[in-house]
Amino acid sequence: DLERQGFLGGSLELIESQTVSDVTSVTFSNIKEDVYDVHLFTGTIDDTATGTAGRGNKLQFFESGVLETDTVYEYAIQFGKQNGTFSEVRTTADSQIRLGGFDNDILSTNFHCYLYDLGNSNKYSFCTFECYEFFNPLGSFNSYGQGLLKQSSTVNGIKYFLDTTDTFTGTVKLYGVKQIWVT
Repeated sequence: DLERQGFLGGSLELIESQTVSDVTSVTFSNIKEDVYDVHLFTGTIDDTATGTAGRGNKLQFFESGVLETDTVYEYAIQFGKQNGTFSEVRTTADSQIRLGGFDNDILSTNFHCYLYDLGNSNKYSFCTFECYEFFNPLGSFNSYGQGLLKQSSTVNGIKYFLDTTDTFTGTVKLYGVKQIWVT
C-alpha cells in the first residue's frame, strides 16, 4: 500500500564488542558512521576502583579522529531512586555526556544509549539513554535522558569511561541500526 510509506523497522548489526578488565576507558574507533544513521551502545559494567573520584557512565566523541574534551556537550537526566524519589540534572556546557548518576560510591551499571547522526557533518550528534545503576551503599537508581554534542561535525569514534582515574570491568557493545523503509 503506497499510502503507508515510511519507517518499517530495522535490525541490529554488531559493529564491535569489548570485554575489559580494570581499564579506565574504552574507545570505539571504527563506528561505521558512514553506514549507519543510528547506533546502539550498551554496557554492563562493575566499578573496580577504590578511590574517591566521582563515578558514573560518561561518553565523549571523536570528531575526525580528535577527542572532543571542551565544554561543548549538553545533557538532561531524570533520576528515580528505589524509595520513589525523583530528581534531575541538566547542563548546557560540560566536557562529556553523562548517562546517569555521579557519586563516589562503588558502581554497578547496565545501560543502553541510542546515538543519532554521528556521521552527518551538517547536524548535531545526539543520544537518548537509559541506565540502571547500583551505588554501594546508596542503593539503586534508574535514569533516562538525552545528550548532545552542540556543534556540527563528523563523529567517527566514541570514548566510554566512568571517571578519568576510575577502573572498571565489563562488556560494552556498539551496534549499527539497519533501518528498513517502505517506499
